[in-house]
Amino acid sequence: MASIHDERASLTHFNASGRAKMVDISEKMMTSRVAVARAVLQMQEETVSLIRSGQAAKGDVLAVAQVAAIMAAKKTSEVIPMCHPVALSGVDIDFSFPDERTIMLTVKAKTVGSTGVEMEALTAASIGALTIYDMVKAIDRGMTINFLGLLEKDGGKSGHYVREG
Repeated sequence: MASIHDERASLTHFNASGRAKMVDISEKMMTSRVAVARAVLQMQEETVSLIRSGQAAKGDVLAVAQVAAIMAAKKTSEVIPMCHPVALSGVDIDFSFPDERTIMLTVKAKTVGSTGVEMEALTAASIGALTIYDMVKAIDRGMTINFLGLLEKDGGKSGHYVREG
């Protein structure tokens, strides 16, 4: 069985002493990079209907969540300690409604750089979902964020990843 120190040695955010470090990306190639992340919210049918109609008491929930998600992507390195500041070349948010009780928020983040944008896409998806919750929590405190995950990433030496299932 591998020790914790052995497992840490294979992780890039730990130095030889087992202490946290920011990864040195100075030797990595500048490439086009993209990441797609998703958050899935479940709520009452009436809540989804109110959000879709744009008639929530606090205003257009999806418009506010979209702006919050973009802002979050831009601020990721300020809240995730080992993230590098990334010059984003694009962030796009899509809302879909697979059924009467579900909102799916999908974020696509892009850059040309020497590190990926997975954390920016995930941060944007999570903050977008939390913003939706915040804006309608007074009418539906039972909402849940049932999924937050990376769907796809491309660029860099690790290549193309697509989530299965």
